Amino acid sequence: MMEKFTTVIFVLLVSSICSTLGQTCEGNCGKKFDSCSCHSTCTSLKNCCADHKEYCVEIFPYSGSIFGGTDFVILDASFNKSSHIVCRFNNNTNTVGYVDENSQGHCISPLLYQTGWVPLHVSSDNGTTFSRVGAWLSVHTGKFDSRLKAIIVNSTKWQYYGTPNVGGNLLMIWNTSLVRAEKVNIELWGYRETGEAYSNNWHGEWKYLYSLAKDQPNHGSFSFLPKPAENGFSSWELGALRVSPSTYPDGMWNVEAAWTEDHALAWHLEQKFRDNSAVWALDKCLAWDQLENQLPNFLSEIIDCPCTLAQARADTGRFHTDYGCDIEKGSVCTYHPGSVHCVRAIQASPQYAAGQQCCYDSTGVQVLTADSIGGSTPDRAHDWGSPPYRKPPRIPGESHWVYDVLSFYYCCLWSDNCHYYFKHRPSSDCRRYQPPSSAVVFGDPHFITFDGVKYSFNGKGEYTLVTSVDKQLTIQGRTEPVATEGATIRATVLTAVAMREMTSDVIEVRLVSGHNGLEVLQNQKTLSFTEQSWMDLDGVFVFSPTPTNVTVMFPSGAGVEVRLREGTMTTTVLLPEEFKAATLGLLGNMDGDAKDDLVLSNNQFVQNHSDPEELFDFGASWAISNESALFTYDSEYLLDTYYFAPRHDHTFIPVFSVPESTDDPLANEASEICSGESSQFCRYDILVGRSPRLGNATRQSYQSHISLVEDLKPVISCGWLSPPSNGKKEGTAYLQGAKVQLSCDDSFTLKGSAVRTCQEDGRWSGEDTTCVTPSNLTGIVAGSVIGALALIVIITTIVLNLRKQKRKAAESEEVTSEKF
Repeated sequence: MMEKFTTVIFVLLVSSICSTLGQTCEGNCGKKFDSCSCHSTCTSLKNCCADHKEYCVEIFPYSGSIFGGTDFVILDASFNKSSHIVCRFNNNTNTVGYVDENSQGHCISPLLYQTGWVPLHVSSDNGTTFSRVGAWLSVHTGKFDSRLKAIIVNSTKWQYYGTPNVGGNLLMIWNTSLVRAEKVNIELWGYRETGEAYSNNWHGEWKYLYSLAKDQPNHGSFSFLPKPAENGFSSWELGALRVSPSTYPDGMWNVEAAWTEDHALAWHLEQKFRDNSAVWALDKCLAWDQLENQLPNFLSEIIDCPCTLAQARADTGRFHTDYGCDIEKGSVCTYHPGSVHCVRAIQASPQYAAGQQCCYDSTGVQVLTADSIGGSTPDRAHDWGSPPYRKPPRIPGESHWVYDVLSFYYCCLWSDNCHYYFKHRPSSDCRRYQPPSSAVVFGDPHFITFDGVKYSFNGKGEYTLVTSVDKQLTIQGRTEPVATEGATIRATVLTAVAMREMTSDVIEVRLVSGHNGLEVLQNQKTLSFTEQSWMDLDGVFVFSPTPTNVTVMFPSGAGVEVRLREGTMTTTVLLPEEFKAATLGLLGNMDGDAKDDLVLSNNQFVQNHSDPEELFDFGASWAISNESALFTYDSEYLLDTYYFAPRHDHTFIPVFSVPESTDDPLANEASEICSGESSQFCRYDILVGRSPRLGNATRQSYQSHISLVEDLKPVISCGWLSPPSNGKKEGTAYLQGAKVQLSCDDSFTLKGSAVRTCQEDGRWSGEDTTCVTPSNLTGIVAGSVIGALALIVIITTIVLNLRKQKRKAAESEEVTSEKF
């Protein structure tokens, strides 16, 4: 205890001295002083001010659900028993913290209406001053670890409760460590949105409704028999359950708690729902249909879906796996039966914040709602929300539930009226989809530009990989000499990339020491992905499911993939069509013409793409300046080698060509490993880089890029083909070469083409197909023929009779004259 007290006194004393000298971090986090620093790089540079950790705080855990209720520790800061902690999130939401028996400060995360990093300020004097600064990561509930949630067991039963043959007790479970209490309350919270859509008075609201149980032993489970809610609460159709300590009053905000997933509250709806759920749901569906008719049409501003599953998974700058239908996790596609994988457009649409979802079957073909209830659907509200969040339709998760999911329950799941839903949420086919172009840097280092030019550049320094003045996108790369023990290698490898679009956060991805992992930095501060793999940042998203895999996504649709292979970075850049003829740098001028791909920074063209020395001059011309550098210099080595030195090291002259020597001990390995189009690059990395592992990584990276280019090739689509009225079709693929067979129902005859093929020009072969009634046509023809024949017979009969009568009359006159 005395040691802790001494430590506190020391920190306070140093803080006081530093304050006197004007060198305290209190109120100065992120700043640098002459004698010390409060910047995030100070730890590695070992020049932090003495009170840096006291005021620029780190927390554990650093993330939690958007619903709040997570208890986290303020690391390294000193508190005492008399400290009254108040934690302020996003400058406007306060929660009450506490000091534990080890004198560590704790905060409770609040319910928020946004995801991503939010500012955190901590007060130890009951909110009078907020001297400590940190950040909290708010996470979409669908992306949050299920182990940290309360679980509704058999969620389908919960959300179909009251429909035919669905009843009985419901069960929820949770890890008791999530709520530090002997007894707990089980509370229902509801969500709704009020006000006029797309107006300033449109608001989202979470509200405590009622408690299902109080003072329950915290045994980690709760079972109950639902009944229709009273006091008008059954009108709340969306919500979540909260498990919280019984020591708090009912519905108290922002206390330690475990939340379930948000879900459709079928189990507490009014008795009318239980009496006839289909009729109840149809009424709701029709009301939603009328509402949609009054709201703006968002469909024209959302991006088209990729044509194939391969394209969807390759276009990582614009699309990302939908956590509700993931082929990597067993294709559990609850809302999209028949699909094996769905992706969502990463960015919400610009005006209405709408989303796009694209689903694919086991053959890799897009599933359309015109063919299947499991088809791709656009969303009025993007499921993941969109900046600036906080208000509909941009509130993560909940706005999507209100406008796109509950209506699916009304029209499709609780009743059989999906045609209303798909009238407003039709699948977009892929006829307007344009795949991105890709370029790559890999190995020692080798480049394949957007237009397919292949070359090597082994300069040492920091260079512009891509710059686009029009889109304000900059991507830079740092190269370092190949590291080997006891030998000088005249070749380099890519060790870091840094990037920014417009005013976004600067994202840097670099090799860690030992080259066995990747480190991600946001504005020169290291990001940890130990708790979350996806992060919503300012003007950029970052996804890192493993320490060897990072994807960066910008609002323009530009994507940067960094993969670690055998200690080297492979960096792939994907740019949408909007960047055409608007890029320069080491990855070329993206305009579809390889001849003008390599342009020096002075706008001169490389004349000979086969001349390694001319290519070296081209690369050197793209060295960055101190003013434009996006990199972090947080070590003496980086400062001396790059920041205080020329950005292109003119004294480093690499080996330009592969030495061929049968005496080389690596010659046989190079022959075994290297083959095909990548052979030249692979052999260089083995025979010059002196590393068969590097050569093998180069071969793999090259092949991966070729596969990516193949996956992203444009595909011709003829669009959806409807079955004829009174007929049907076989085949739901509409890409070039696909055949659709058309047939008619019994008693109808097919007119037009029975088989139609999607052609190279994007049109269907043959003629439009219709089904006609055979009896009508035959009857008309037969009746006409018979009628005509009957008329002829009648006329002939009359004529013959007249002639016969005339002949008889003439014979009678002749006999009479003979008598006289």
